[in-house]
Amino acid sequence: MSQLIRPASPDDSNALMKLRIEAEEWLANAGIDQWRSPGFRDRALAKWQVDITEGRTWVVPDASGELLGTITLARPDADFWTRADDPESAVYVAKLITARSAAGQQLGGRLLDWAGGVARDRGLPWLRLDVWRDNTKLQSYYLNEGFEHVRTEAPSHRLSGWMAQRPSSLVVHPDAPLCTVDTPGLAG
Repeated sequence: MSQLIRPASPDDSNALMKLRIEAEEWLANAGIDQWRSPGFRDRALAKWQVDITEGRTWVVPDASGELLGTITLARPDADFWTRADDPESAVYVAKLITARSAAGQQLGGRLLDWAGGVARDRGLPWLRLDVWRDNTKLQSYYLNEGFEHVRTEAPSHRLSGWMAQRPSSLVVHPDAPLCTVDTPGLAG
């Protein structure tokens, strides 16, 4: 049976925040201080709600409807991607989170493959992202998923800035693609 991915709905907000809190705790236990600044959750939830409304956030539910993962197809971040990068030539990955219960299923990589497919469908050559500058474990993860480091930017008002991209044609996990369902709620 194929695993499904569907657009997030406003009803998914609590489940998305639950995924994020689980990820925050996992990162903290791994010695990675990410997403823990005061007020960060409230700002993240507000941004997520906009992304959900605008159809940019997608979720992977399990058979019972619990969310196993999420990805947001973001706009190019002007703090990092410049005109010289041709920012309109890519799909941008943000808020990629997988539940600990999905560990070992390569769900994060499969979400990246799915996002690459979105880029291909749009005729775009690149899948891009930026991550926290000090999270070297996450940077290594993306390198292992076929991304190449482009450069690191360090604006004083941002903690992110390690920038990477991979060709949208690259599929790292071809044996386990996600199946898109376009209507929220049909996958659960």
